[in-house]
Amino acid sequence: MTSVPLGRLVSDAFEAACLAELDALKPGNVHRHAPGHDMTTMDFERSAAAAAPSMGDPRLSVGERILAAVEATREAVGCNTNLGIVLLCAPLAQAALCRSPGQNFLDALAEALTSLDVADASLAFRAICLAAPGGLGSSPRHDVRDEPNVTLLEAMREAAFRDRIARQYVTGFADVFELGVTRLESLRTGGWPESWAVTGTYLAFLASFSDSHILRKFGRVSAEAVRQEARELDRRVQAVEAPSSLLADLLAFDRALKAKDLNPGTSADLTVTSHFAAALAGHGP
Repeated sequence: MTSVPLGRLVSDAFEAACLAELDALKPGNVHRHAPGHDMTTMDFERSAAAAAPSMGDPRLSVGERILAAVEATREAVGCNTNLGIVLLCAPLAQAALCRSPGQNFLDALAEALTSLDVADASLAFRAICLAAPGGLGSSPRHDVRDEPNVTLLEAMREAAFRDRIARQYVTGFADVFELGVTRLESLRTGGWPESWAVTGTYLAFLASFSDSHILRKFGRVSAEAVRQEARELDRRVQAVEAPSSLLADLLAFDRALKAKDLNPGTSADLTVTSHFAAALAGHGP
């Protein structure tokens, strides 16, 4: 029997994570249960398929992986659907592809992060400018519109206090593994259907942190109000035996957020990344 190449496994795990997130009811975000934000799940399906080959290409550096995935996405759908996902998943893919035999995955990830250089920063900055995410402001240091003179890790360190995606780079993806992967594995072990396990993981992020995407676009008061409402729903979801019993309440929260154009995009990005990280680290469903 011919074994599947590692690059293909990584690409498939990335696409599977993106599709699993679309199947989950994620209040305020794009999913199959309800429309919103003038985007469809088909846009995200096409984006996942377009970006997946770059994620599994063993010839690419982290920066090259990020830019190639964003360019492919732009070609496929013409807008930004997955910049945060790509920024988060590229180092994880690198760790999986460059991991030594028998090496712990987190050790491989640490090596991938510390190996980032100025070229990675330059390519990532180009990708961010190409994607043009909503709420992108300017920075007095290491602005993405300028040519960087620091490594990608150093640039992320500068932004980590205000952006949860950047924070993952400087903490070894602590939120992803300690909160996201842990919650996902716990719900799977508890017998939850996969889509509900992903919903539970999303709520864990939404309840724990002010969502960076909402912070950038609407400010701290709005972001904190969303987090507080999510905390109560997260508590209730964890307490029930059948999460589907809260379907109506989750859909009501979804409608309320979308009516105000509040999209917790960073929480969704971290959810996809947790699914991808669990698969790469050997903790798939």
